[in-house]
Amino acid sequence: MQQTKLGINKKLKKYQDKEEYNSYQEELGFAKELNILRNDFYYKMIEKDSSWLVDFLYRPLDIMSGDAYTAREIDEHRTFYLVIDGMGKGLSASLTAMLMSAFINHLIDKMKTHDSFDLNILIRESLEYIQPILLEEEALAIDYILINNYFLSMEYAKFSMPAMLLQSNNNDIIRIKSNNPPMNKYKKEYVTSTYNVSNISKFLFYSDGLVENETCINERLYGDFIQEDFANSFTKEDLREKIFEKIKAQEDDLTLIFINKLPSFDNKAHKKEFSSSLEAVEDASEWYEKKFENLSQNSEARTQANLVFTELFMNAYEHGNLGIDSSSKNLLIQDDKYIDKLIELSLNCNKKIFVQLNIIEYANNNYMVTKISDEGEGFDTQILSTIFRNGQTFNGRGVFVSRKNSLGIYYNSKGNSVLYIHKI
Repeated sequence: MQQTKLGINKKLKKYQDKEEYNSYQEELGFAKELNILRNDFYYKMIEKDSSWLVDFLYRPLDIMSGDAYTAREIDEHRTFYLVIDGMGKGLSASLTAMLMSAFINHLIDKMKTHDSFDLNILIRESLEYIQPILLEEEALAIDYILINNYFLSMEYAKFSMPAMLLQSNNNDIIRIKSNNPPMNKYKKEYVTSTYNVSNISKFLFYSDGLVENETCINERLYGDFIQEDFANSFTKEDLREKIFEKIKAQEDDLTLIFINKLPSFDNKAHKKEFSSSLEAVEDASEWYEKKFENLSQNSEARTQANLVFTELFMNAYEHGNLGIDSSSKNLLIQDDKYIDKLIELSLNCNKKIFVQLNIIEYANNNYMVTKISDEGEGFDTQILSTIFRNGQTFNGRGVFVSRKNSLGIYYNSKGNSVLYIHKI
């Protein structure tokens, strides 16, 4: 009997160790996927004549995803977007998507280094790279999209991807279908097309896992609803909420890129500037709370907006204008010298913090857009990628909390101005 129990325990330990090992490998695999998915606009807006907000939804069905995406800032005027959907599910589709994504990003890095980006070369070189890797019956759906904000044009090559959706300034929805069949092992010819986007205010690029998912509405596919939901969504979070109201069981990898043009702050914007001091932090919080109360009776939105404002205004004060980095802050807190240091640095700081509030009406909803700017040196917003993957990280905790309590936060390229949105 004793030997039998020992044998069972040994087997259980073996299975447990194997399960932990597999889980560990899956975590490493997913972490590698996230490193391959390059995103130059991780909570960063594109600032041209207007502010463009770029958002993403990436939800693999399994750890190893057959979907991949990329968003790259090519230069001052051009941005590139890539959406890949490998055929089928499982390891084969994931390997194809990840290899293609990694190679394309490598090419983009090389082209940017030599200031020689060319969409046709990118497509041709990546096609030649992937064809020997594809299996005989394997196909690859992919979107190459280049938006030029100077010439207000969109150049694209769509290989059997679902129609991209564009919304005009007049709220018309434009569907742009694929201009190429899926990539396969042999076909080398392809075409690119160009579309004038001077009158476009919103874009949606996505994989077919979204539109082919069954909904809880008479078993209809989500493709029946995506156009209307896109038209009625001001932010990616609005669209995400509409999607998962209808989709109860995810059936495939889901990937989308949502871009919208934010209306300019007009003369109705509420503006205020504050000094860099602890007293100003309190004054700013009181001013903001009163303004919000006058503009909205939504108590939940008011609570969330006040929390976000306090966190981001404090960041503008301590990290922006006073220049205290996270490591120094932690040490000062440990030594119980943090408040004294804030007071000391504030005495010699003449930099200001600027706040703007505006109400935007969209699809029968009102949105409060808040912008906080400081006069500091800013920071590289790419560090937020690491922070947001681990919500328990102490450094940047305020930014993480702000993101979770708003419809989105977006920094400028310098990192000294942040904008966030609430539905009120």
